[in-house]
Amino acid sequence: MSTSRLAALADIGPAVETITEVRRKEALLKTGALQNAILNSANFSIIATDEKGVIQLFNIGAETMLGYAAVEVVNKITPADIHDPQEVIERARALSLELATTIAPGFEALAFKASRGIEDKYELTYIRKDGSRFPAIVSVTALRDAESRIIGYLLIGTDNSARKQVEEKLRWTEEGFRLMVESVTDCAIVMLDSEGRVVSWNTGAERIKGYRAEEIVGQHFSRFYPAQDIEHGAPQRDLNSAADEGRFEVEGWRVRKDGSTFWANVVFTAIRDPAGNARGFAKLTRDLTERRQVEETLTMAKGAAEKANLAKSDFLSSMSHELRSPLNAILGFAQLMESDSTPATQSQKASIGEILRAGWYLLELINEILDLAQIESGKLSLSKEPTSLAEVILECQAMIGPQAQKGGIRMTFPQFDVPRFVLADRTRLKQILMNLLSNAVKYNQSGGTVVVDCVPSGPDRIRLSVKDSGVGLPPEKLAQLFQPFNRLGQERGAVQGTGIGLVMSKRLVELMGGVIGVESSVGVGSVFWCELSSVDAPQLEAETAQPAAMAQAQARHGAPLRTLLYVEDNPANLKLVEQLIARRPTMRLLSALDGNMGIQLARANQPEVILMDINLPGISGLEALKILREDTATAHIPVLALSANAMPRDIERGLEAGFFSYLTKPIKVTEFMETLDSAFDFAQKQIGRSK
Repeated sequence: MSTSRLAALADIGPAVETITEVRRKEALLKTGALQNAILNSANFSIIATDEKGVIQLFNIGAETMLGYAAVEVVNKITPADIHDPQEVIERARALSLELATTIAPGFEALAFKASRGIEDKYELTYIRKDGSRFPAIVSVTALRDAESRIIGYLLIGTDNSARKQVEEKLRWTEEGFRLMVESVTDCAIVMLDSEGRVVSWNTGAERIKGYRAEEIVGQHFSRFYPAQDIEHGAPQRDLNSAADEGRFEVEGWRVRKDGSTFWANVVFTAIRDPAGNARGFAKLTRDLTERRQVEETLTMAKGAAEKANLAKSDFLSSMSHELRSPLNAILGFAQLMESDSTPATQSQKASIGEILRAGWYLLELINEILDLAQIESGKLSLSKEPTSLAEVILECQAMIGPQAQKGGIRMTFPQFDVPRFVLADRTRLKQILMNLLSNAVKYNQSGGTVVVDCVPSGPDRIRLSVKDSGVGLPPEKLAQLFQPFNRLGQERGAVQGTGIGLVMSKRLVELMGGVIGVESSVGVGSVFWCELSSVDAPQLEAETAQPAAMAQAQARHGAPLRTLLYVEDNPANLKLVEQLIARRPTMRLLSALDGNMGIQLARANQPEVILMDINLPGISGLEALKILREDTATAHIPVLALSANAMPRDIERGLEAGFFSYLTKPIKVTEFMETLDSAFDFAQKQIGRSK
């Protein structure tokens, strides 16, 4: 490469970094703007709680409506504490009867329906800080994470005083009612005869719909409907429903005299004489256009809150990556100092050791935060495929052995007389098992034991358990086990840990369609277990192919030896491809267990074609492809994706990234061989052009 081109490339790097930094700051500013829009809106109260009901967010609307400052309530009280206590008790009693279960007074009574996925909107009295009261309509929504677990509640409230005042007026005497009907301007109160013609017309109807009484009395009420609704017979259907049910309520668009439309809530009530004969209908219409706009605003606000949560995860992910660069320098130079030929003093050695210990611990924390952020933002990609438990456990045994020996812990692992496979992401399954094993060793007693077992737990399920002889956990601590950063008081002890491992393990197991749990007895020990779906060993999808058919896929006689590099961490999948390549005497197979090793082999051996798994330990197949494409020594090599990620978007994303083709597991022999032939032919043409 020429000196001028190298200089140009050197100039591009800082420019790209500057653009990336500007875009990142713009994204953060937009996120802040969305959060401010929610928190600074005074039109409605937004109260967000954690899963226990303790207030976490109290916006300006709530401050204005209730008189409290946010700092007076956040992390201090629940919404039940600002409601009329007697009404809360009554709601708990009524819900207990309605749902046939005991519901405690307090926040549970407010959030019970929402926690069960039932749409809930209730009316209760709010008590302001100064003791004054006002009726409110409160909508409650459960906030859930990507795995549908409840992480809190959102309560959106509006002052219902105006509606209550209207209801009080409706209790007047007949004369008072008549005067009210004539004077009310907020609602259109109309009487219809049995055929639907207008009989009476109040001031509210004139204001909302634009007609004076003399213009509309005697006319059919269908003229208030849009033309499309009239064509579909909606007016008559509404009258029929009111006649059949006695009362009928509907919302929809209605038309004013000037042709403009408004969103209306309409209540029809059938009127009958003492003998039960139909006399007509009372029709009450309210203009809810403004309310509809508020609801749309609330929907947008909720969406913005969800986006803000995703932005938080993106921010954590970005920060984790940013922290790696300086940490790399700290650990790198500390290791150089540790191995320096110039002898260090005992004090210097101790200081270097502390730097390295803290640095590696910080790196572990950053990695776990990054994984957790990826899961929360829905960006963690899993490749679920048949995975050998024997192979995974054997690898974990080798990794945990030194740690166990150091602590004098005796470990027992299962022997597999019959191969057992589960549907899992191999790398993530190893991460889960290593976390359980590491905890079992770290929190064990000196000279204790750890027993790993693997047994069927039902039809098509396998339970993998790790039993230790530690001190055990009381019930109150068991309930806190799977909370992020909660080490159950161990953060004051000598054992290092982040408090993220079990949370990660739980979410990874659930993403793979499994369950995880724990059983523990104080003074006896604990058993952590996870259950996953059992599957058969991986097989070729076209195992029945006859030798004659396979002969058509054989290499041409006299063809030159061709090299294929397969980057795959699952030994079972590697064996399958080895079997297929063995049928091609002119093909030579190289293999790598991770992306970094694959890149090194590609640079050193220059294979004609590379076959790449997507979900690999270390860097992913997509990241490895990017590195290969940016290197002039490997940019020309066609790279095929072979992955269990078979959704259309996965395939589309892979092809957009630059894969020559995207194959999905299980392997289809004919398609696999034909695609390999195409890739080798393409590679041969590339070589021909370069000569």
